[in-house]
Amino acid sequence: MSLQPATPADLPAIAALVNSAYRGETSRQGWTTEADYLDGQRTDAATLAADLAAQPQAALLALREAPDGPILGSVWLEPAEPGVWYLGMLTVRPDLQDRRLGRGLLEAAEAFAAERGAGRIRMTVVAIRDTLIAWYQRRGYELTGETRPFPYEDRRFGDPRRDDLSFVVLEKTI
Repeated sequence: MSLQPATPADLPAIAALVNSAYRGETSRQGWTTEADYLDGQRTDAATLAADLAAQPQAALLALREAPDGPILGSVWLEPAEPGVWYLGMLTVRPDLQDRRLGRGLLEAAEAFAAERGAGRIRMTVVAIRDTLIAWYQRRGYELTGETRPFPYEDRRFGDPRRDDLSFVVLEKTI
């Protein structure tokens, strides 16, 4: 497997991958779907490009079987504060989510951040995602007790189908 920083040419494929894994009917092929409580797209290439431009130390990493092969997964990493990196948008193609690629992608992302000075990884997960939270806990992430409101007014996060969404914060020492 190859994990490399995404190029501008990769952004449309990554946006399509993220949307297919989290929203709509294709997301139901895997277990990471948010389709029951969020409609709309999760991201697009323009948003990814703008986020990378706004966070020059951030990295959007693309997972491939071979360096020039199709993108099978992706993950967003950015420094949050000294020694702490934020991990988000961990994505594996829905039809491949039973191959343990997510576990390997998470470990590679943690190593990437550690090489750049991270001692901890922080993430947010929609609070009602019990199965996903448990998956991260089995990989050493702990709930911090902190919650954050869901950005209902920001359409970049989709169109909520419920009014009780929020995020929990998880962290792991690496």
